[in-house]
Amino acid sequence: MGCMRQSKLFTKTRKDAPADEVSKNAELLVRGGFVHKEMAGVYSYLPLGLRVLNKIENIIREEMNTIGGQEIQMATLHPSDNWKKTGGWDSIDVLFKLQSRTEKEYALGQSEEEIVTPIAKEYASSYKDLPVAIYQIGQKYRDELRAKSGIMRGREFGMKDMYSFHTSQEDFDSFYEIAKKAYLKIFKRAGLDAKVTEASGGSFSEKLSYEFMVLTGAGEDDILYCEECTHCANVEVSKVPEGNDCPKCGKGKLKKGRASEVGNVFDLGQKYPKSFDYTYTDQNGEEKIPVVGCYGIGTTRLMGTIVEALANDQGIIWPTEVAPFYVHLLSLGADEAVSKEAEKVYETLKKNNIEVLFDDRVGLSAGEKFSDADLLGMPYRAVVSARSLKENGIEIKKRTEEKGNIVSVDELLKMLAPKA
Repeated sequence: MGCMRQSKLFTKTRKDAPADEVSKNAELLVRGGFVHKEMAGVYSYLPLGLRVLNKIENIIREEMNTIGGQEIQMATLHPSDNWKKTGGWDSIDVLFKLQSRTEKEYALGQSEEEIVTPIAKEYASSYKDLPVAIYQIGQKYRDELRAKSGIMRGREFGMKDMYSFHTSQEDFDSFYEIAKKAYLKIFKRAGLDAKVTEASGGSFSEKLSYEFMVLTGAGEDDILYCEECTHCANVEVSKVPEGNDCPKCGKGKLKKGRASEVGNVFDLGQKYPKSFDYTYTDQNGEEKIPVVGCYGIGTTRLMGTIVEALANDQGIIWPTEVAPFYVHLLSLGADEAVSKEAEKVYETLKKNNIEVLFDDRVGLSAGEKFSDADLLGMPYRAVVSARSLKENGIEIKKRTEEKGNIVSVDELLKMLAPKA
């Protein structure tokens, strides 16, 4: 549903931040009623928050489908045998392990290599079946000792992970470039300027990996980036120190910044196919081992990063494509003429397929409504008041602007019309 009356909205805003939340994203998302904290690192997503999350997921889905990704839904309760085959059962310290009443052991999925590889083995057994890229968007579980930064680092979180299987390293490398462009497009659509950094593969891979980073004070990584070009590297693996000339363009100086990882790409090589005896038959009838790539985007983490990177002192600023509603319509004052006009504007916006949250609540001051609108952060705020009626219009203001303008209903519709 693209329209909602605020008087019927299940959640309410809060004036004060929860005492145990220190990160900006958690404070604003809890105050705005987007999420509900269950315990450290675990949140429920409420109506407004779920609308944002669904839009983030749909952007990702569209871009993954465009590059040939096929969506599946993988199990999150994993047989322990799969993790024992890869060595992850004993080596991955964040793995949640469960003991069943049947005395069988299970793992809660913290990544999906142990599930996706046997699936691919069953269906992609010939060179004719490759390359193939399959992905899912679902829940992940990690036994973090210290969950922090609100929804940006949790014990339960949303994730898009895609895995691609190739007949050669060259084929993987060319697909990686395609995926990289798709990732940058996703982050741009989500309102963020992401930089691609080189980093070590960590527990996933011995090879170099690529991380997609967004500059924000709440980040967990230090990066060196060039302001003149796209060069960027994690401080730990950078060959050139801070302040030196950029090794890529030679024009800019390397600047240090705090950043948050919003996505990554790993070259997994042949590790997982080897663990599951997965081979395919090549053109000559010989058995070969496929090369595997892994591509992750934290969906809930991305939502938290958007808040951290873009919010101001008044509240959240949602980019257009991920905002729960496009416009926040406010009816101000107890004047019956104002209420009637606001209702008319609401119905007009609905008819024109413009997503609108209508603040039709009674008994609240203009200041309280403005404050809530700033906190909730829709891209546009439209106000019907005695003042706007005098000028035969509606006051419209972007969330990022200080002052609004009074426009006619027709002008309002032109401004808010969905872009083709």
